Amino acid sequence: MRRRLVIALDGLACLRDATASPDVDLAAAATLAELAGVDGVRLGVGEDLKPVREEDLAEARRAVRRLELRMPPAQGLLRVALGTRPDRVLLAAEGSDGRSPSSPLDLRGRPQPVLAAVRALTEAGISVAALIAPDLETVKHAHGAGVVAVELYTGAIVDLPGPERLAALQRLADAVRLAAKLRLGVGIGGGLGFRSVGEILAACPALDSVAVGRAAVARAMLVGMDLAVRDLRELVG
Repeated sequence: MRRRLVIALDGLACLRDATASPDVDLAAAATLAELAGVDGVRLGVGEDLKPVREEDLAEARRAVRRLELRMPPAQGLLRVALGTRPDRVLLAAEGSDGRSPSSPLDLRGRPQPVLAAVRALTEAGISVAALIAPDLETVKHAHGAGVVAVELYTGAIVDLPGPERLAALQRLADAVRLAAKLRLGVGIGGGLGFRSVGEILAACPALDSVAVGRAAVARAMLVGMDLAVRDLRELVG
């Protein structure tokens, strides 16, 4: 089975802000990544539309065949999503720095914003997925929210010490199996790098997609986007 490989390019927008360089071109990077073999390019927006801007989304939408938008389920960002018309929206929580939506959604408490976002995007013909913690109850909540796919968050797993990581990988594998049983598309993302992705795929091979972000951008800065993506493609399968 060939898994979908998604590359997130938010790190380039952060680099552009940090260096104040006008030469960081997200659309060009997205085109190069797609030519090298990724199945989707992802950009994430926070509620303040920084560091990824609306014009970045518009340019990337014109540049690539498949664009994914990662965003919190905020009313103000629905306008951005409906204007951009990505192929898929990945709903995620606002990051701890308030700038990037990079944390899993908490669907147990007050899911109304999530339900409203799923409904509005689905009615507009945009596929909706959710970034969630890799546990059985959260998978059930996501299924109840009406998303068509889940991305299980691996950021809390990759740096765990050995015994704890093995237990977490087992919980991840259980969540993957449940998501598949519920007929949800299932992928992984969060903190993945060239060293960690192989171990996680070995623990739960029945995945539809893998998303890699800053590790791919960092490797591309050393060896070029083409080789970085090709190396990832070989690891992901």
